[in-house]
Amino acid sequence: MEILRFRPIPAAAVYFGLTRRCPLHCRHCSTESLMDSEQYPARMFLRFAETFTEQNRPELTLMSGGEVMLRPGLVRDIAERARAVGSRSYALSGLFFAQKPRIPKAVRAAIDSLDHFAASTDRFHEEEVPRADVFRVLHELLDAGKDVSLQITGEGPDDPYLADITAAVRREFDDRVPMLVVPLAPVGRAREWMGQQPQAAYPATAAPCSLACWPVIGFNGQVTSCGNQDVMDGKVPLPAHLFLGHIAHDDWETVKRKALESPMVGAIRTYGPEYLMERYAGEGNCEGYCQTCWKMSTTPGVKEGVRALALLPSTIATRETVERISVAAGPLGFARRFGVNGYAELVTLGGAVERDLACAG
Repeated sequence: MEILRFRPIPAAAVYFGLTRRCPLHCRHCSTESLMDSEQYPARMFLRFAETFTEQNRPELTLMSGGEVMLRPGLVRDIAERARAVGSRSYALSGLFFAQKPRIPKAVRAAIDSLDHFAASTDRFHEEEVPRADVFRVLHELLDAGKDVSLQITGEGPDDPYLADITAAVRREFDDRVPMLVVPLAPVGRAREWMGQQPQAAYPATAAPCSLACWPVIGFNGQVTSCGNQDVMDGKVPLPAHLFLGHIAHDDWETVKRKALESPMVGAIRTYGPEYLMERYAGEGNCEGYCQTCWKMSTTPGVKEGVRALALLPSTIATRETVERISVAAGPLGFARRFGVNGYAELVTLGGAVERDLACAG
């Protein structure tokens, strides 16, 4: 709930992709990870985290992969650095280690260093890591006082797997574990068997992109304002307006400033790419929400129009209003917009139960 509450706030968090490597072979893997996938020096990621200060740091420091727990020492070092300056940490894992009878010591130390630990599970992960093993690890962490959650992928509100797994989690943990349930997308390995799904018919009206709020550090250290996997993997040319720097030579202050001051990124967060494309390039230039965004830097007239738009007092007021509305919508608003219909309320589990127990006590 707290993580999602920060989701619409620009530069409130930073997301580290610490490695693309993973020992699992999930058939839907968005990053197409393998054990011999690319992995860059740990020092590069830690150096960037060391540029956080008490006066200038993200509220949240999030880490994932690949399989982030293949680098437990790096996870621990970044989490400890984040805590030292007042930032809270989170990591998302596929729980490859759950197949062992005990959590490996280095992995447990990394988890202990985090403020929140999230696990991925779905019918594809269960082919690699049995549900019983996932539940056993979560029980162990909960019993030790660790905040945990699940991120679950499904194929829509009628997917029987989603009904089964969410009911099982609620029974097993007595509503102590929140769940973020998101739809399966045709990216990575899933594209091979799902095929490219038709793009949603977005009208050319304002449709703010809240996913452009947090800087995302790719596996190679490149920082973008977009976590779209095709952008991160270079399957589409990197749009100039989404590039925020590189952690090999840029610090948090620089990345944050670019994220907050870029006229293009700010306009995408406020109006969405299709509205801007149609306004400054005319009709017939929109090819889907993300695809339209990728063309904004190279379509004549768009960059110049957006820069002029950004200077208007009305734009500043609109941007502030959009952010205020998005924040007011809260975690449930985000889960309802980007999650699977009918499962959004599951993000509220855990904390409310603990408060009720405390009051009862």
